[in-house]
Amino acid sequence: MEAHLRAGLAIFNAGEHHAAHDAWEEYWLELESGTDDERMLHGLIQYTAAVYHARNDNWSGATGLAESAREYLSGLPATYHGVDVATVREYLDDLHTEPAIAANKSPLSLTHEGKIVTLADLDFEATCIAAAVLAEEHEYDEPMIDRAITFARTDIDAERTGSPFVTLLFDFVREPDDRPVIAQRLSEHVSRRTSKEADVEGLFERREE
Repeated sequence: MEAHLRAGLAIFNAGEHHAAHDAWEEYWLELESGTDDERMLHGLIQYTAAVYHARNDNWSGATGLAESAREYLSGLPATYHGVDVATVREYLDDLHTEPAIAANKSPLSLTHEGKIVTLADLDFEATCIAAAVLAEEHEYDEPMIDRAITFARTDIDAERTGSPFVTLLFDFVREPDDRPVIAQRLSEHVSRRTSKEADVEGLFERREE
């Protein structure tokens, strides 16, 4: 859960309010309804949506989602899974009561273990989750990014040092201004690796004949 949680927090804190929920949603859908974990993620998903609507002057959407987010987060400890739930609830109270005022302020940054989580703070697994989310949000080649993640995981498992897939995935997530160039470099590496694997597979098939 922690990788999904931290990925979503970092994406939100980077200003990607609409995309943040995608880091949590797949994991959240697998949880039993009504459990504390499910309520927390559901509440955070609703919170990010409320902020997104408020930033786009959709006051009715913002207040409705703020109210439902408060309900999901009610009853949870002040800090849960390292997230400062109490402060989130306070912000939701303000957003529900005065959405226009709350929207004009910087959105509440989400913390984990007392620290604001940034994209640069994410470990490998959380970075993979964030890469897939950001690729979808910004309409990059999702199958290519998924393939790059697969190759990166293979290299990590094989303890291959200097994997370009690992390095470029971290860069793709952490360097938004350079993302188009990084995506192109990833695509080139994916094409080369895919061709190489196809050549090796063809060689084995010919030997078996």
